[in-house]
Amino acid sequence: MPKHPPTDPKADALRQRASLNLHPERVTDKLFVEHDFFDARDLLQVKYEMVRRVETEGLAVTSAAATFGVSRLFFYHAQAALRQQGLPGLLPKKRGPRSGHKLSEEVVDFLERVRAKDASLGSRQLVDRVQKHFGLKVHPRSIERALVRRKKKRL
Repeated sequence: MPKHPPTDPKADALRQRASLNLHPERVTDKLFVEHDFFDARDLLQVKYEMVRRVETEGLAVTSAAATFGVSRLFFYHAQAALRQQGLPGLLPKKRGPRSGHKLSEEVVDFLERVRAKDASLGSRQLVDRVQKHFGLKVHPRSIERALVRRKKKRL
């Protein structure tokens, strides 16, 4: 029976929150190398300390980026996020659209009207109707989810 490597709870927690530094070996900063408190796997900690070093100790941006194993662009994004939002700005952001952005209220109203006229239409046929009427390409599953959301709203 193959042995599984032991799990690291902190690494698991960081991974779940998209805050695991995938290249901790690139962080060569003295504090991260010499002190256990500083963990190069913790991307939030790496970002904060990198920006802090530039802001309070006058470390050059190029040096900070190299020492912390990131690009200068990455540094500038972290610096701007910290200035504008504080520590929460350094947390990873959820990627992608926040909701069914193509399926506006108008489109879902249209879908409901079409379905009311012909209940036998499936989501694939509704995709075609939306394409013809609005010029939008949507996935059949997106239509199904939008109609279910609308139905739940009414309840």
